Amino acid sequence: MTEPVTVSLYLLNFDAEPVPDLARLIGWTRAADEAGIDRVILSEHVVLGERLENYARPELGGIRGGTQPTGPDGSWLDPLTTIAYLSALTSRVRFATRILLAALRSPVLLAKTAATIDVLSGGRLELGVGVGWQREEYESTGRDFAGRGRRLDRNLAVCQALWNNDRVDYADAEIRLDRIHQMPKPAQAGGVPIWVSGTVNGGAMDRLARYGAGWIPWGDDAADVTGGIARMRAAMTQRQRDPETVQVTTAFGPVLSGDGTIDRDATAARAAPLRLAGVTDFLVGFPRTENPAGLAGKLGAIAAAVRGETS
Repeated sequence: MTEPVTVSLYLLNFDAEPVPDLARLIGWTRAADEAGIDRVILSEHVVLGERLENYARPELGGIRGGTQPTGPDGSWLDPLTTIAYLSALTSRVRFATRILLAALRSPVLLAKTAATIDVLSGGRLELGVGVGWQREEYESTGRDFAGRGRRLDRNLAVCQALWNNDRVDYADAEIRLDRIHQMPKPAQAGGVPIWVSGTVNGGAMDRLARYGAGWIPWGDDAADVTGGIARMRAAMTQRQRDPETVQVTTAFGPVLSGDGTIDRDATAARAAPLRLAGVTDFLVGFPRTENPAGLAGKLGAIAAAVRGETS
């Protein structure tokens, strides 16, 4: 695996309460910036319906046995708006979504928003995208739930065309771009990096091979990330994409000592087989009660353990 090891922090931009704790969001983000963490990750729901049990249905795009972290009245800050705000309070940490429901958006407006944030942040934005599982989010925004994969592919194609070309021509049944120009371009050469979420299925693997800098395993492939990576690599080879160029993230729990500090050796030992299997990004999370004041030290210890063992 030629991709460098990175460590990311899952930022809880949602809460069961009416308003998320802004002080915690800022404190955690600044701790990640100080500790040398590579990315801060934010998630998305635009609306929530009342059939949240569907999150546990893989056939709809959910996770077998999964449970939504909030009820229908949980508050979810828009990730792109939040990233724009938090990037102004930091100097080096990158920001990414996991996942952005990009198919809900106009591709032209999404390209503009992402490029603007990338410019304002100094080239620190990444987009993790997926089709989602909740029909209500599509129906409430006038989108076809059944066609969400096709629409996501279209939106990614248009975004990358606008980011990388001075003039774009494109047309389908919904939109028409006739000699369209859009500035500014993203600060990052090639445009904002795209991470594709999904299981190893035809649509997600086609999407990953064509657009993805990285893969966010989902469902059974996230539960068995070693097997999932092997299946993903085979799918990339079938699609003439070098699997060594695909980054892979996974949730990662550090090992704690009896006093609650990070056990560096045990954490490194836990990371080593995942790196060997092909994981490039280790996503760590903490309970929302974690004190931001002590978080930078824990994050720094995790990053040192993971990078020291796996680089």
